[in-house]
Amino acid sequence: MHNIRRNFERFCYRNSSKGIPNLMLWIAVGNLMVYMLTMVDPSNTVYSLLSFSRNAILHGQIWRLFTYVLIPDTQRVFFFAIMLFFYFQIGRILENSWGTLKFNLYYLTGVLLTDVGALLLGGGASAVYLNLSLVLAFSTLYPDNQVLLFFIIPLRMKYLAWFYFALTALEVVGTPFPYNLFPLFALLNYFLYFGKDVQNVFTTNRGRSGSAFHIKKVFTHAEKKAQQPSTQWAAGYQSADGKRAYRHKCTVCGRTDTEFPDLEFRYCSKCNGYYCYCIDHINHHEHIR
Repeated sequence: MHNIRRNFERFCYRNSSKGIPNLMLWIAVGNLMVYMLTMVDPSNTVYSLLSFSRNAILHGQIWRLFTYVLIPDTQRVFFFAIMLFFYFQIGRILENSWGTLKFNLYYLTGVLLTDVGALLLGGGASAVYLNLSLVLAFSTLYPDNQVLLFFIIPLRMKYLAWFYFALTALEVVGTPFPYNLFPLFALLNYFLYFGKDVQNVFTTNRGRSGSAFHIKKVFTHAEKKAQQPSTQWAAGYQSADGKRAYRHKCTVCGRTDTEFPDLEFRYCSKCNGYYCYCIDHINHHEHIR
């Protein structure tokens, strides 16, 4: 599994410019247009043509597998404006962090899993949990980042993730079977892409993992010495051209400080050993145990 995720990360990095750039901008514009059309069309013709319908899809209207993401979550102008801006900003940051391709794949995976859940369970699909997966992804990458709730209340993203997890759990418990499984289908892309890194939103301090209590391991002198890197360790490594030595190399994408002198490199304290990552992958990689 680790090799699969590493190869996937490298593939996304090497093809990061492919896909639909500014995907959330187009989705936000689509939501705005549908909202405006809905306001001037009391018959809800647009909504009926774009909404998810299993019966209509099975009769050939396959565009409904995707167009439901353009239907606004709410009809209240104030909340619609806030949510539209919020999801657009989060999507833009994720795309800048991951690259266009990975963000497109993440969103598309969420759409397809939502479709599968709605087709199997017989319910209607919406973009509510799909957009929620964006919030959870951002919270996992930047758990201590603060946002202004309603542009007033400062709130850390991990606390917002806790709130969403609690609402999802309540819906799973309180909704009759099998419809209570739908939120799990809709959020499966989040768990699929992040794996063990989901625990980032449950840490009490940046860099700590596991529970709220951190147990410090006591090492012997021999263990400490074995874990310390040699001061000459970089001399034995070669860059891609085989000529110049490098000191730092990203474990995920393979870039080095020799080939990219302006790139920032860091070492992960959660990985078991001295594993180096570039600034693009230090916050979202599978920890090596």
